[in-house]
Amino acid sequence: MPDFLMTTGAAEQAWNQDQMREPVTRPLFQLWAYEAPAVVLGCSQARTVTQEEIAQRAGIGSTARQSGGGAVLAGSWMLSASIILPNGHPLASDKLVQSYQWIGELYAKVLHGFDIAAHALPPEQARALQAGVPPSLTWACFAGFSPWEVVVDNRKIVGLAQARRRTGTLVVSGVLLGRPDWGLLARAMNQAAGSAAELAACTTSCAEQLGRELTLEEIAAPLARALREALGTA
Repeated sequence: MPDFLMTTGAAEQAWNQDQMREPVTRPLFQLWAYEAPAVVLGCSQARTVTQEEIAQRAGIGSTARQSGGGAVLAGSWMLSASIILPNGHPLASDKLVQSYQWIGELYAKVLHGFDIAAHALPPEQARALQAGVPPSLTWACFAGFSPWEVVVDNRKIVGLAQARRRTGTLVVSGVLLGRPDWGLLARAMNQAAGSAAELAACTTSCAEQLGRELTLEEIAAPLARALREALGTA
């Protein structure tokens, strides 16, 4: 049985919401792969961009996540994770920035297993990289750099976000297995065509780093194993 579920962006977000409706009593996680491209909007973006507009411009579906940040283009090029933590769990630190460190370092270690020279960004390095992001790209999640997100040569390969509720904490992440269709995302978000090249320049993927395709099965197995160990759910 695979370590991930094939899904849609909307179904993934519905699962996340369902897990957070009642108080979380134990840590759990789910890995996701995608049946088709879809835009996942940050919660604030969803107030200004409609599903109808995205469908009309790009011919794809869209949904909104519980956390903030920029738009993500889910698709065959990404493996995502939803991690649910109960209040008071050691990994759900009261210090927001610190609460990302464990997951960023976990991803970096998994990628090291494939000889990808990834590292999680300490806060000061993330701030320095973020200062160099063009204002024209702030709408895109993978153009930004937050503490403990994962990069290779200062190009982002893993994005992180979280939502905290009175019922628990939701941590979400996505690793780029291949290059996303950045042109499709730019059209969906009504951005300049040149945004696609800019996004390609500030991001990288497992395939680009390895010079070959990394299958979902190859990376899902060690990622799931690392998450089970970190969460104590083996």
